[in-house]
Formats: sequence, C-alpha cells, structure tokens
Amino acid sequence: MIDDETLVEAARAAVELRALGLTAQRLVVNGLTTVSLPDDAVAVALVAEGRAALDAMPAALAGLPCDFIPLRPFDTVGLVALRALFGGAAPAPLAPGVGEAAAIPGLDVLIASLAEPGRGLILVMGKGGVGKTTLAAAIALGLVRRGHKVHLSTTDPAAHLTAALDGEVAGLTVDRIDPKVETARYIERALATRGRDLDAADRALLWEDLQSTCTEEVAVFHAFSRVVGKARSAFVVLETAPTGHSLLLMDATGAYHRQMLNTLQHSGISGVTTPLIRLQDPNYTRVILVTLPEATPVSQAAALQEDLRRAHIEPVAWVLNKSLVASGAHDPLLAARLDGELRQMDRISEGLARRLFRVPWLVEPPVGVAALDRLGGGVR
Repeated sequence: MIDDETLVEAARAAVELRALGLTAQRLVVNGLTTVSLPDDAVAVALVAEGRAALDAMPAALAGLPCDFIPLRPFDTVGLVALRALFGGAAPAPLAPGVGEAAAIPGLDVLIASLAEPGRGLILVMGKGGVGKTTLAAAIALGLVRRGHKVHLSTTDPAAHLTAALDGEVAGLTVDRIDPKVETARYIERALATRGRDLDAADRALLWEDLQSTCTEEVAVFHAFSRVVGKARSAFVVLETAPTGHSLLLMDATGAYHRQMLNTLQHSGISGVTTPLIRLQDPNYTRVILVTLPEATPVSQAAALQEDLRRAHIEPVAWVLNKSLVASGAHDPLLAARLDGELRQMDRISEGLARRLFRVPWLVEPPVGVAALDRLGGGVR
C-alpha cells in the first residue's frame, strides 16, 4: 500500500544510489489500491492516501520511468503468487486463520505496562516502513500522559519524529542522534583535549586520524551511551534505525563491553555496568518489535529478534501495526486479505512473540499530538 513515508524512503535511496554513480533507475509502485464499495471508509481512505502520496511524489522520483502493481488479495510470497503477478493463476485461498483482533490488546495496554516501573529505556525497533516513528511517538506521549518525564530520540537518518508529533508537549524532550553532528562534536572535543598541547605537525596528524570512518562509529557510540544512561532516572524512548545503523550501535556496545571486562579482569575491579549490560537487563531495557500483518515483514521481525537474542537481548513484545482486521474494512479486495492477516496473528502468537499488541489501520493518519493521544489511549 502506498503512503508518503514509503515514497520518501525510496527517494532517499534513489539519491544515495545516484551519489554512487548508479543512475539507471526505475520506480516500481507496489500495492496500488482500488475500491469496489464506496461505503467502505477504510478502502476509500486507502485509495485517497495513495493518490495524495503519488501527487506529492518527491522530486528525486518524479522523473523516473514508473510501473504500477495493483494490490492483490494475497501476499506475493511463493512461486505461485509471484507468477500471478505476470498473469498466472492466483494461488488457492489459504486456510483461514483463527486469530481474533478483539482478543489482541491495543497500544494503550502496552503503554500502561511500560509505565509501571516509572523509568527505563524503551527501544522501538523494526524494518523500514512499519511505523516505528509513529508508535515510538505514541508510546512516549502515552508515558507523559501518565505523569512521567520522557526523552524521545531516534538514530534513524530519516528522522520523522518531529513531523509525527507536529507540536511540543510539556514533559517530553525530543532529539536525534545525528551521525554527522556527533562526529563533528567528537572531533572538536578531541582537538580541544588531545590536540591542545600538540605542535602544528602533530595536530595535523591527529586531524588526519580523526577523518577515518571509525571516528563516526565512536562518536555515535558515545551519543548512544549518553541516551542509554538517561534511563536510570527517567523514561527514554529510542526509535532505532532499521538496518546497519542499529547493528552498528549493537556492535559498538558489544565491543566496549568486551574491552571493559577484559581490562578490568586484570585490575581486580568488579561491578562495572556497561551499555550492553544495560541493554541486556530486562529491568532497565524493554525492546518492542514493530511489524505489519504480512508474511515478509513478520519474517523480517523474526530475523531481527534472533539477532537481538544472539546479543542476549530479549524483546518483551511485538506490535502488529496497520491491521485491516482491526479496522472494520469490508471491501472485497481488503476482505480477501483478512485471512492472511489472521494467519500472521496466529504465527506471531504461537511462538514468535512473548506478548502481542495490535494497532488498527486508521482512516486518518495519526499525525500530531491529538491523533497520537487517541492512538495511545488518550490517558491524561
């Protein structure tokens, strides 16, 4: 299904590829929605959202040759489904799932449970386009409405948090870990400290050394560690980037953890708390995985969960975002997709997630403080 965020991400990828000299590009717009029943508000809103997104297509995409693929009543997973995209027979209907949207609690229940300790680090994780930004903002706002001070931050280079909130809230601090900004700060500090007493030649060598790619990794790690440390006395909600940037943070915390323990092992000092230890501590850090009710996003979330488990970090819950089952849609095309959603709910509930929560697909996008309040239960 087409929305603004997906096209913005595609435009960012197009720009980055052009910077690498990869200019032979073509845009494929998947999930073009049509409507059969004009009285289905969800279907009508989906069509309108897609049209509005295409009308406001980013300039980086506007000049590209474009192909449109209509939304299908089935997930395009497997050979039969893929052949159906090119005129083959559609796959036979799957056995319906037995999951019930009403039995899966909403985001308000999750926020209430997250609020109980009164402080801590909440990591909202998932692949791009699943709605992490919106849900991180809704969780942070929900904690504020329950009387807590919250620091909301992101490591995602797209940085949509400010747009999602579209306003200021007392008790909520919003910022971003920007790799370029953090690297500049780190270099400035290094020159002011290590380079303070160096002569011109040695200072030039230090400057050259600080231009390496490792400097950005160290700078981002220091910024990430500062944010993690704030959760000792307040709530910190951190929306992590969907790909390599998140893994970089995890690798950095792990490397620091190993280095610290190795150093202290020979010094007789014990009781050290590193950022990785805090991430592994379920009383300090709670990880929320966000996904969509489709086969591929669920598989991607499961793979991310396995990566976290290898670092001894256990997610406490999954959030199934933009659920059509929970939206009340009844247009034939959308209704045909509901059994697939129910199957994904069953799949998640039967072993993937310790706890599952769901957020319905909303006719009005949850942008702005009032909409996010409603999404999180509206507690004041």
